[in-house]
Amino acid sequence: MAVNRTPVLKRCRSLDLDPVYLGIDKKSRRKAKNAGRKISEYGMQLREKQKAKFIYGVLEKPFRNYYKKAEKMKGMTGENLMVMLESRLDSIIFRLGFARTRREARQIVDHKHVLVNGKSVNIPSYLVKAGDVIEIREKSKSLTRYKEILEATNGRLVPEWLEADRDALKGTVVQLPTREAIDVPVDEMLIVELYSK
Repeated sequence: MAVNRTPVLKRCRSLDLDPVYLGIDKKSRRKAKNAGRKISEYGMQLREKQKAKFIYGVLEKPFRNYYKKAEKMKGMTGENLMVMLESRLDSIIFRLGFARTRREARQIVDHKHVLVNGKSVNIPSYLVKAGDVIEIREKSKSLTRYKEILEATNGRLVPEWLEADRDALKGTVVQLPTREAIDVPVDEMLIVELYSK
């Protein structure tokens, strides 16, 4: 399996991205090497795509597949793409506050700690639907890891399209998010322009 081993803060610097969107509180004091340099139109489009891939932890091939699916759906391709990325299971676990970072959310799903509608799901890219109930399985709820996570994510706001019961480590997808409800600093129109060349 391909894994990006670039240090997170270094990658955030190069993409001009705040690490908060990944659930990381650290800040880098260094400046990016290419700060202040003019970027071409293609460079800007590529940067937006790299940003979206990095935030959601998606590699090139699956990202392209999401784009193809988004194209076939009704409505705006860019908005469809962002909604699909946001409704991935690992992203939902992060949004509910059951993981400190997006990478941790992915690991929690990978290690079979998550139930969707009562069934164990260990695929981080599983797309949830409106009405799905997501919870941490009974055996894992007592782990000290989750007590620490809940303490760390206590101040995090759960988006209005999700309902979270932090005590029971359970959440419900009330509806799929709209683009306005997704607070990720990505200009999806540039991604659409890049892929439609």
